[in-house]
Amino acid sequence: MLSQIKPRKHWRLTGTDFISILPPYLNLGKLDEFIDSSLSEDLGSGDVTTEWTIPAGRSARGVFVAKEEGIVAGLVVSSRIFDRIDPELITEWNVQDGDRVATGTRFGTISGNARAILIGERFALNVMQRMSGIATSTAAYVRETSGSRAKILDTRKTFPGLRLLDKWAVVLGGGMNHRIGLHDMVLIKDNHIAAAGGIMSVIESVNHYRLHTGNAGIPVEIEATTLEQVREIMTCGGVDRILLDNMVDVRDDGSVDTSMLSNAVEMIEGRFETEASGNVRLETVSDIAATGVDFISCGALTHSVQALDLSLLIQFKS
Repeated sequence: MLSQIKPRKHWRLTGTDFISILPPYLNLGKLDEFIDSSLSEDLGSGDVTTEWTIPAGRSARGVFVAKEEGIVAGLVVSSRIFDRIDPELITEWNVQDGDRVATGTRFGTISGNARAILIGERFALNVMQRMSGIATSTAAYVRETSGSRAKILDTRKTFPGLRLLDKWAVVLGGGMNHRIGLHDMVLIKDNHIAAAGGIMSVIESVNHYRLHTGNAGIPVEIEATTLEQVREIMTCGGVDRILLDNMVDVRDDGSVDTSMLSNAVEMIEGRFETEASGNVRLETVSDIAATGVDFISCGALTHSVQALDLSLLIQFKS
């Protein structure tokens, strides 16, 4: 978040500032690679419309406006986008990443070369709108689970190439990241269990490799879809978390049946971390949280993004 950098008139993020703000899984090199690739995709041989209509030396000032209420995110990324286009552009933010803004809030400005601003306008807005949409949705889920022990998690259901930004947006909305990719956590699902010949076999296989390949610190989670599987996992041990999948039903009248999930959580009695998934929606998440589960993972946070409506109003200087 921008909490480490206090907004001031015409403040600018340097390379060192970016490094201190970015989440641990997103370094400056990765961010710049994403920005440069995206700019290349958009620009091609150049912005012919801007070049043919805007004089090279023309200056402009743009004002970022929230056209609906929500959590703003992606300000740091936008600053870097404009910096990569033209280091002389000046960005100023009146809020920080993760702040809630009301409809009509003017939350930032950019000034400098008009051509450079127009080149980056759509790209920067796309990033901010997507990240803000994810952060706003996450914050709504977090509010619904307030007072419970449950933490809202994202999943790997992110758009290719945007995962790290998507996951950062979840954190800015008050959620937590699950695993970043296939490399930093073992998640044993039904296909792995079937291929390995059963729950005991798959757990033994995972722990053999975990201990003999120098990866003892990688956590292990296993999926269970029935209470019988939960009992078997508890007998085997050797895992850190049990993913209680599809143990929630939504009845025809809209009411939520969490009895199976509740029974599973009671059975586990805190011996393992518990995570609920399946049928997680804004309308069901409070009932799911009430079962006492530790985590609730929700793919909709990132795979069904409703962008927050943001705009950039530009005034050209003579």
